[in-house]
Amino acid sequence: MKQHTVIDSPCGPLTLVADDGVLCGLYMTEQRHRPAEETFGDRDSTPFAEAEEQLKAYFAGELRHFTLELRLHGTPFQRAVWEQLRAIPYGERRTYGELAAALGAPGASRAVGLANGKNPLGIIVPCHRVVGADGALTGYGGGLHRKRQLLDFECGAALF
Repeated sequence: MKQHTVIDSPCGPLTLVADDGVLCGLYMTEQRHRPAEETFGDRDSTPFAEAEEQLKAYFAGELRHFTLELRLHGTPFQRAVWEQLRAIPYGERRTYGELAAALGAPGASRAVGLANGKNPLGIIVPCHRVVGADGALTGYGGGLHRKRQLLDFECGAALF
């Protein structure tokens, strides 16, 4: 059974979605690849207390690695990419090519980019830490302005 809640954040409202009590989605407003609202289930904040606490600590600069139980729905390749994203340390960046190489598929940077774009748990699974081969900011499901905001925050260049 799915449930959801909406919380405030410095990045705007975040919709958290749980599947049988396990976090499976974090969506920003106007996010690309955002599922239809009717798929989020009933509105109920009960299963989200720990996620809210960790997000609050992250935005306060007190948390650098999320320890939440997650249920990632996707293809085996997408899930492998998302696990690689979780390994990128706070404040660091990786290129799509570096992620592809880490997966043993050095020619798959484009496929990595597509999987990255469908990440259902932005911020917690830090797809914002992935940049183009030249270091330039490339697409971000939540919008490039939010990607820049998150990267600047993690590098200590800006506060929320």
